[in-house]
Amino acid sequence: MMAAIPDPSVGTNTAVAGLESTFADELGALTVPWQGTHAPDPKLLVLNEQLAATLKLDAATLRSEDGVGILSGSTAPAGAKPVAMAYAGHQFGGYAPLLGDGRALLLGELANSDGQRVDLHLKGSGRTPFSRGGDGFAVVGPMLREYLVSEAIHSLGIPTTRALSVVATGQLVRRYGAEPGAVLARVAASHLRVGTFEYAVRQGEVLQPLADYAIARHYPELTGLPVKLESDRYLAFFEAVVEAQASLVARWMLTGFVHGVMNTDNTTISGETIDYGPCAFLDAFDPAAVFSSIDHGGRYAFGNQPAAMKWNLARFAETLLTLIDTTPDDAIAAVSAVLDTFDERYDSHYAAGMSAKLGVAGKLIDRALVDDLLTLMEEHGADWTGSFRALADELRGNSTSLDGLMPRERIEPWLERWRGTLTKHGRGAAETADAMDRVNPLYIPRNHQLDAALRAATDGELAPFEKLLEVVTHPFDRRDEWSDYTTPAPRSFGTTFQTFCGT
Repeated sequence: MMAAIPDPSVGTNTAVAGLESTFADELGALTVPWQGTHAPDPKLLVLNEQLAATLKLDAATLRSEDGVGILSGSTAPAGAKPVAMAYAGHQFGGYAPLLGDGRALLLGELANSDGQRVDLHLKGSGRTPFSRGGDGFAVVGPMLREYLVSEAIHSLGIPTTRALSVVATGQLVRRYGAEPGAVLARVAASHLRVGTFEYAVRQGEVLQPLADYAIARHYPELTGLPVKLESDRYLAFFEAVVEAQASLVARWMLTGFVHGVMNTDNTTISGETIDYGPCAFLDAFDPAAVFSSIDHGGRYAFGNQPAAMKWNLARFAETLLTLIDTTPDDAIAAVSAVLDTFDERYDSHYAAGMSAKLGVAGKLIDRALVDDLLTLMEEHGADWTGSFRALADELRGNSTSLDGLMPRERIEPWLERWRGTLTKHGRGAAETADAMDRVNPLYIPRNHQLDAALRAATDGELAPFEKLLEVVTHPFDRRDEWSDYTTPAPRSFGTTFQTFCGT
C-alpha cells in the first residue's frame, strides 16, 4: 500500500502559474489526487520554447530550478491539484476494467494563446495507485522519441498532443539494463479517451457529466444545437468523434505513419494523436508493416489502422447507449447508423488527401490510379515518402529519383495515365510539382536515424537528436545540407527494426 501523500494544492512553486483543474473539480470520481516522485538530480534535456510561448509560459523560468522541479514532477505548481486519471481500455482487443495513469499526472489546465483550454500532463513521474506493479518511471530514449515524433506529426499538420519538455531525473531505471530516467511534459487538448468512457459507464452517475464535459470542451457547437430530445446531443457527440477520428486516421495513412498501439485508452475524444510508444514511419511501402515488438498478430499493422479505429469507435458507442435512448434496441440502431458512416468518411478524407499528393488537389482522383500506384510501390518496396517527391521531380524532368525506386518499364504505363489525368484537369507540370511538394514531406523521422539519435542521447550526446528534431519540424523545406535525411533505411534494417512501448 502506498503511503498517504500531502495535499498537492499546497504547492508553492510559482514557475507555472494559472493552472486550473476543471476536470478534477467536476469529475473527481475519475481521479485520484497525487504527486510526482522526487527527482534526485533533474536536468532539462530539451524545452519547446515555441510551445511554451503559446501557453504564455516564460522559457527562462521553465529553465530555472523551480521550473525544472515542476517539469520533473518533483514539485507541484502553486495552487495546482495534480491528479492521476482513471480509465479502462481494450488492449489488443482484450478488456481491462482499470488501467489509469500508472506513471503519469495531470498537473492541470492552461489557456493557450488562442484561448483554448489544454492539459499539462507529466509522463514518467513515478508510481500512482494505477501502476499495477510497475515502477511508474520512464527512460530517456522513449521520452525523447515521443517529443520528436509528436513535434514531427504537428509539423505535418496532423492533430496531436505535443511535447513541452523532457527532463532527465538523475535516477537509473531498470529496463533493458539500467537506463537514465526521464519525465516528459505533454500538452493536449485533453486526455479524455475512449477508455475514460469505458471506465465511467461502469461507475454509473458520472457518465453523463463526463459526456457533458467532453462536449463543452471539444465540441461546444453541439451545446447550441436545436434538438428535440436531450439524447440527440449525445448522438451528435458520437458522430463528431467518428468524424474527427476518420479524418485523423486518413492523415496517418497519407503520411505513412504507423501508430503501433491503437488501444481504446490511446484513442482520444478530441481526435488528437496520443501515445508515441511503438510508433514508426514506413520506409518501403507495405500494408502489413508492423514495428511494435508486442503486436505479434499484426492487429495494428499499417493497413489495418482504419479498421482498428472503427472497432475502437464501436466500443465508444457502447458506452453512450443509455444516454442516447432508454430502449436498448433503438440506441444500438442509432449508433450503428452513425458508425456505418465511418468508412465513407475515412474514404472521403483519404481520397482528398491522395488527390493532393498526386497533384490534383480539389479534384477527385481515380481510385484505380491510386490503387495501381500502391500495387507498384508494394511490389518493388518503394519508399513511401520518397515516391511522392520523386513523382514531383519526374514532372520537372528529373527522373533519377523515381528510377531509383521502381523499374522504368514497370512505372511508365502508370505515369502515362497520371499525366493524362493532370492534363485533363488542366494542371501544368511545374505548377503541379510545386503544389505536390507543399503537401508531400521531404523529411520524416526515419527509423534508422531516430534510433541512432536516441541511442546517442541515452549515452549523453544530444546533438544528433537536436539536429534530427530541427529537420523533421521543417518537413517540406528542401535544404541541400539535409540531403542525408531523405535517405531510406537499408532494406535489412526495415526487416529487423522493432519499436517498444515507451517504458
